[in-house]
Amino acid sequence: MDNQRIEKLIFVYNADAGLKNAVMDSLHKVMSPQTYDCKLCELTFGVFTENKRWKDFRENAEVDMVFLHKDEFQKSYASKFAAKYSYPCVLAATAHDLQLFMDTQTLNQLQSLEELIALVQKGIA
Repeated sequence: MDNQRIEKLIFVYNADAGLKNAVMDSLHKVMSPQTYDCKLCELTFGVFTENKRWKDFRENAEVDMVFLHKDEFQKSYASKFAAKYSYPCVLAATAHDLQLFMDTQTLNQLQSLEELIALVQKGIA
């Protein structure tokens, strides 16, 4: 990332919005966790609720955070950014554009929530 000030981080899950999708994702996490394809979801959410440690971190972080499902992101940013990224990912919104903050490969290599938090803290420092 260049030296532009980060105004917010946009976390984009590799999942679609909606109750039906949430139920299917929860079932997938339980029945076949090894094939679940959203590491961001896996790290920040349990089967049904947000991880408490993650919630505490994001509520007290020094940067605003926005969380979108991939269909919500594609709808909101369709004109300029949607086709540029694979999911999950984390984007940094600056005054002028969006920049990749964490790509899918980086997220998929994380083994713990603590690693995710450390990378976020390092990136916004």
